[in-house]
Amino acid sequence: MAINFNEFLREELSVSDLQRAMENGEITSKELVMYYLHRIASYDQAGPRLNSILEINPDAIFIAEGLDQERKTKGSRGPLHGIPVLLKDNIETGDSMHTSAGSIALENHIASRDAFLVEKLRQAGAIILGKTNMTEFSNAVSTEMWAGYSSRGGQVLNPYGPGEFFVGGSSSGSAVAAAANFTVVSVGTETDASILSPSIQNSVVGIKPTVGLISRRGIIPFTYSQDTAGPIARNVADAALLLGVLAGVDQKDPATYKSEGRLEKDYSIFLDEKGLAGANIGVFNYTSSILSDEEYDEELYKESVETLRNQGANVIEDIEIPSFNREWNWGVNLHELKHSLDNYLSQLPSNVPVHSLSELIQFNRDNKDRALKYGQNKFEERDLLPNTLRSPDYLNAKLEDSYFSQEEGIDFALKKYDLDAILFPSYLGSTICAKAGYPSIAVPAGYMKNGRPFGITFAGTAYSEGILIRLAYAFEQATKHRNSPRL
Repeated sequence: MAINFNEFLREELSVSDLQRAMENGEITSKELVMYYLHRIASYDQAGPRLNSILEINPDAIFIAEGLDQERKTKGSRGPLHGIPVLLKDNIETGDSMHTSAGSIALENHIASRDAFLVEKLRQAGAIILGKTNMTEFSNAVSTEMWAGYSSRGGQVLNPYGPGEFFVGGSSSGSAVAAAANFTVVSVGTETDASILSPSIQNSVVGIKPTVGLISRRGIIPFTYSQDTAGPIARNVADAALLLGVLAGVDQKDPATYKSEGRLEKDYSIFLDEKGLAGANIGVFNYTSSILSDEEYDEELYKESVETLRNQGANVIEDIEIPSFNREWNWGVNLHELKHSLDNYLSQLPSNVPVHSLSELIQFNRDNKDRALKYGQNKFEERDLLPNTLRSPDYLNAKLEDSYFSQEEGIDFALKKYDLDAILFPSYLGSTICAKAGYPSIAVPAGYMKNGRPFGITFAGTAYSEGILIRLAYAFEQATKHRNSPRL
């Protein structure tokens, strides 16, 4: 069946491009939704079968029609009015879509209400287009599980090299959907590298914000200490707009209380093409085995550093972060996964077949042909732990994570060298930033000789999102590295 779409619609259109076109009557939100559904059908579920989408909102076209009518009669609600957004499958929506974290155990689970961030998206006039595939339970299941794989959804593929290039995880589907133009923007979540890694691998912009800037309520958890949602987009401006809508104080999430008076409703105020001029940026050079050879390109990283200089930044190379290479205690992740997931599952309705981690493990065993392609050794290890957060190992790990990632980590370097931000290759700084609860932004930085995307990450202290957006935007505008994948 041939469908004639509005000639205006093409890849790499930004939120502002689309808003301008809708205000001028060049396109409608309904046409935009239909365009993305067509692309999903053609390239995600057919063609190269990128497999980034788990579920489509059956009401998306109706919602778009309603927002088109509202624009005519009342005007636009704001920059996201009529804009399609995709959500990672661990984010609850109180509609007809399922929330499963990629698990067949939860494939029939329909949440009773929207997550707090989803409420904010709907209030802003965004259209929840659907749910994206992900590494099952945010990579909490098995050490053997491939990034981007879930028992419910199968394997997500990288659009720049389907089946060849690493796709990154666990917000794999959200990054691929943005990269392949199946949506305008998407939402991922991160405990450690889950936004930054797939954003780097798929040549998109990902913001992992300060923990507490965005409410955790209504998100299937991994930890209490490190979990956060964040925006993924094809450009910094769109990611900044989405961040402003997602951010907010939620009276039912204590992590957000400290954000009162420290967040912005509009992060686009930080978009400055000359934002690198006079900025003090510390370069963390690659001295670690954390990244594989396929994930690091020395020439591209050096070119990125040179761009900073050429744009007027004060570059301090070979900075010291005392705790960077320490052997981290993973007690927080181990204990908090057990506790938080047990709590979440225990509150699910009676028709859901699992209500504890133990029941989930047994369900997977009973359905091993579908559920256990890669085993579940991580789950089994965590299930041996007590469901209480009082063990010395956990308590000491929590204190050490905070001290060594902040006072002897990010904040130490920022103060010692009087820095605005730290530059990392790829997503190298994800762990220390995750343990600190501090923000990072990943931005495209070119392509390796084999066509694989490369990126860099700007990182800073708590609530420095504005600074990081300013730096990343200036870098993006100076380089214009991103190219669309050839589907």
